[in-house]
Amino acid sequence: MKENIVADKSYAFALRIIKLYKYLVAKKEYVLSKQILRSGTSIGALIKEAEHAQSKKDFINKMNIALKEANETEYWLMLLKDSEYINKESYNSIHPDSVELIKLLASIVKSSKERI
Repeated sequence: MKENIVADKSYAFALRIIKLYKYLVAKKEYVLSKQILRSGTSIGALIKEAEHAQSKKDFINKMNIALKEANETEYWLMLLKDSEYINKESYNSIHPDSVELIKLLASIVKSSKERI
């Protein structure tokens, strides 16, 4: 089976987001934690859906939605840092992963659109 780097990275990122969610809930933060859990785990789910897209346009649509979710997750991470629910060290640990996913997904969407 062919290696899917973006799927693997999004899965690893989702696991980190789940750990962050558990940490936030333990600190009694429920609203932002649910938001980041939803957006951070949906990235990989959308990438997985795109693997069996019905058409090239369907593939691009699903990957574009994954890109939007990655952007949203980055927003929640910044908000958690700036509101001091997570410290700078924790933010600096996970933020590069979100940036990498955004770059990968943006590149996939762009190159896929060019091939149509």
